[in-house]
Amino acid sequence: MVIRVLAVCLAFWLCGCDSPPDSGAIRFALATVPSGLDPRYASDAASERINRLLYARLVDFDEQFRPVASLARWERLAPDHYRFFLRKQGRMFHDGTRLEARDVAATYRSVLDPATASPHYGALELIKRIEVIDPDTLDFYLDQPAPLFPAWMTVGIVPAAAIEKGLPLHHRPLGSGPFRFVNWPQAGRLELARVSDGQRLVFEQVHDPTMRVLKLLRGEVDLLQNDLPPELIDWLDGHDNIQVARRNGSNFSYLGFQMQDPASGKLQVRRAVALAIDRDAIIHYVFRGAARKASALLPPEHWAGVSLAGIERDLPRARALLQKAGYSPKNPLRLTYKTSSDPFRIRLATILQQQLAEAGIRVTVSSYDWGTFFGDIKAGRFQLYSLAWVGIKSPDIFRYAFHSMSLPPAGANRGRFSDRQTDELIDAAMQETDLQRQAEIYRRLQQRLLETLPYIPLWFEGQYFAARDNIVGYHLAADGNFDALAQVVRQQ
Repeated sequence: MVIRVLAVCLAFWLCGCDSPPDSGAIRFALATVPSGLDPRYASDAASERINRLLYARLVDFDEQFRPVASLARWERLAPDHYRFFLRKQGRMFHDGTRLEARDVAATYRSVLDPATASPHYGALELIKRIEVIDPDTLDFYLDQPAPLFPAWMTVGIVPAAAIEKGLPLHHRPLGSGPFRFVNWPQAGRLELARVSDGQRLVFEQVHDPTMRVLKLLRGEVDLLQNDLPPELIDWLDGHDNIQVARRNGSNFSYLGFQMQDPASGKLQVRRAVALAIDRDAIIHYVFRGAARKASALLPPEHWAGVSLAGIERDLPRARALLQKAGYSPKNPLRLTYKTSSDPFRIRLATILQQQLAEAGIRVTVSSYDWGTFFGDIKAGRFQLYSLAWVGIKSPDIFRYAFHSMSLPPAGANRGRFSDRQTDELIDAAMQETDLQRQAEIYRRLQQRLLETLPYIPLWFEGQYFAARDNIVGYHLAADGNFDALAQVVRQQ
């Protein structure tokens, strides 16, 4: 049906191919644009990905998700004392001032200021103090040993002067990354320029996936990535002048529960929901194989990842658990499932609604624009919702998302999950200095989370992009970041 509708639309759209606007820029179509461009506040995927283009960070990650030096290398001088040495090159803010250790200190002190209300506060609150040694060197002192600490130092660095002046970095960012800010004339259009050669880049919001495809075919945009129904990607793959690429992804999709709700707070209910889901069918028929089942938040190839026996569909067991929890055909379990208004996400929600109905669970799907939806999730206003963790590298995500001390705004434990064994495993992993033993603790932790089910692991969605065939140099990252835009060119 989608393809037939697209073909009809295409006949009208391609009948008059005017010269595309803004032909000097590389145009990237997005389903959602960033909520803001200040890295101290960013928490949505679009903001995180674009901020990586605008700001340099102390630490990044290799293909096995291990921390590596980016803006700085580090030494561990004591279990609770780290020294960072800024590299000599690539330290110029886009206003011409040099990035120095005081800017790094100001950035992290701002994150640690409760008045800032940064979503990164919970992950970094163990920083006791920061001392600037000289323009190239600074020390971080912690209130407890933290072997994973370098992996948390990924906040984009902003100028100390901008923080002191209270400049609106949300909408006029000032960083030292490979792209500089040019203009944000409207909510759905963001203009950047590559520092190395001045190549302009325009991010354009095109919410409807069919419209994004039409714009790509007509040459009104040059590139799009993810957020399309798989059948549209397959259809694009057969077109002249269009290139399509795919790879396995590491972004973790899940169903989350509100643990303080009388229904979804019951383990029997959560396990019944998990047993009612047919992930194999969804991956095969909906994703067309472009996803892989998840049993834990970290992918198996992560240094702390694990392959667990996931929860497979079993409707009789699901119904039996519901009966034990006090539900029956005359008194069915009713849940409200929140999702975004993206058509593909609504489609997935509808399929899950149908699958859960086969177990006797009556689900009401409520879809909202992204801002409203994400606001509700952060505030804990839900019974059941679906989201994905995007770009996760450090296993500290478990402290941020599941520790009982990480309730918002201190962290992202949005479902108010509290489990003593989970807390103990998280704390033990954070104190362990041997990487092999630390990985083993994280594997036990992921087994515990599968038992207690604050999340139902669903799948790791594959990454894909489609572009005009004159776009050269773009490649996919496992987490879907946009870093390759630093090298991409349009051939004439």
